[in-house]
Amino acid sequence: MQRGVRRHGMRLGAARFVAGETLDQAIVVLRGLNEKGLRANTTLLGEGVNDEAETRAVVDSYKEILDRIAAEDIRVNVALKLTHLGLGFDEQLARANIAELVSHAGRLGNFVRLDMEESAFVDATLRIYRGLREEGHENVGTVLQSYLYRTPGDLEALLDLSPNLRFVKGAYLEPPNLAYPEKKDVDAAYRSLVERSLSAGGFTAIATHDPALIAQAIAYEKANGVGRDRFQFQMLYGVRGKLQLDLVAKGYDVLVATPYGPDWYRYLMRRLAERPANMLFIAKNVIRR
Repeated sequence: MQRGVRRHGMRLGAARFVAGETLDQAIVVLRGLNEKGLRANTTLLGEGVNDEAETRAVVDSYKEILDRIAAEDIRVNVALKLTHLGLGFDEQLARANIAELVSHAGRLGNFVRLDMEESAFVDATLRIYRGLREEGHENVGTVLQSYLYRTPGDLEALLDLSPNLRFVKGAYLEPPNLAYPEKKDVDAAYRSLVERSLSAGGFTAIATHDPALIAQAIAYEKANGVGRDRFQFQMLYGVRGKLQLDLVAKGYDVLVATPYGPDWYRYLMRRLAERPANMLFIAKNVIRR
């Protein structure tokens, strides 16, 4: 099954969630999102690397992406995983690599988001984020995960930076001593974190497809006079497209996370695991062919 998906997956439906295997293909998709009134970010799919030479290739690829975004004049930033830059084996290397990319993006007037990964990488990711901000880089943000018990403390510790934070529920399998096992608790923590961030300043990226959580955020914004320039809704490419456009029609800023690259298999498997309807979509395409 794995061999079949890797060989035929893009043709059979993976392209619903991945903007192609090449940057040229992704640019077409990203421009199309902009034309619908949506902002976007893009990620070169891939995570752990094994040596410094591999990280160098990733840095060069992201520089190419940033240069191409500038040349195409599209409203797109980049989001990346620090393990793709060496965090799994050398924190200082990852820090040097991301500093180079954030500086390059800054010269182009662009922004870089540090994605959050498994709990084992949270401390290092937050250290690197704080270090970048304290060095004067304003064009960088990171991510907090509501299912981790520690996250309210992490948020409070970052507020002195007026941070740019994306809030997600959390997609990695974590043990119950580290993360809420029940959805209702994850949702309650998510709502609390978003409201605290909105009340504290900085910029809040509300990354959810949950209509109830979106409605609660909108109600909080209206009740507390939060400026719409201080937050943004973020969703995944290929998921709840109508909801994305409905929010744009109501005057909200919406960003679509739109990854690309040949290493798309693990990303697709996560999307299928998160929502059974996604598996049904792929299965229907297989039957049609």
